Amino acid sequence: MSEVIAGIEIPGTALVREATELVRSAAGETLFHHSRRVFLWGSLKAAARGLPVDPELAYVGGLFHDLGLTKAYATADRRFELDGAEAARTFLLDHGRPEEDARNVWLAIALHTTPEIPLRLAPEVAVVTLGVETDVLGLDLAEITEAQRAEVVAAHPRPDFKNRILRAFRDGMADRPDTTFGTMNDDVLAYFDPEFERKDFVEIIKGSAWPE
Repeated sequence: MSEVIAGIEIPGTALVREATELVRSAAGETLFHHSRRVFLWGSLKAAARGLPVDPELAYVGGLFHDLGLTKAYATADRRFELDGAEAARTFLLDHGRPEEDARNVWLAIALHTTPEIPLRLAPEVAVVTLGVETDVLGLDLAEITEAQRAEVVAAHPRPDFKNRILRAFRDGMADRPDTTFGTMNDDVLAYFDPEFERKDFVEIIKGSAWPE
């Protein structure tokens, strides 16, 4: 049976049930509720903007987008976004979705910390970034009514969310700091560790092997 929150239907399909169970077992409360909110916020904004989105793909994108921060899915040497993207792609292909669908969800997760670009790609890519920017950064909240916000947060609470999500980011990246280069994620590591040394893009260019 489908579930409806703030007017958004969460499909009652086997794929959605299994995605929920997978993420529920791998992620803690903070990441699980955040991921469900990302799906809901993204779906609400997509609807407000007239973007037609496949709800199953939007759900997997939202649910898996931070899976790379969990111990079960984190790797040692690549960005956490790629870990979640690979897990989602494999999951969708295993459930019979075509390669194009799996690729779009891969892009949605891989690019969800890259501003602007996802919003110019397929709706299934944009919807994840719309949800993330809403839940983490509070962008464009006016597109979502107070009643909708209240219903989503009642279903998926945000206790001390700002601090908890920052700690989740730190915990998921602290063992692979080099993977944060060129992303906003190095801000998180620098916030928690004053001795963290960011790589300098300018110095990399100036110190390259080219003589001129």
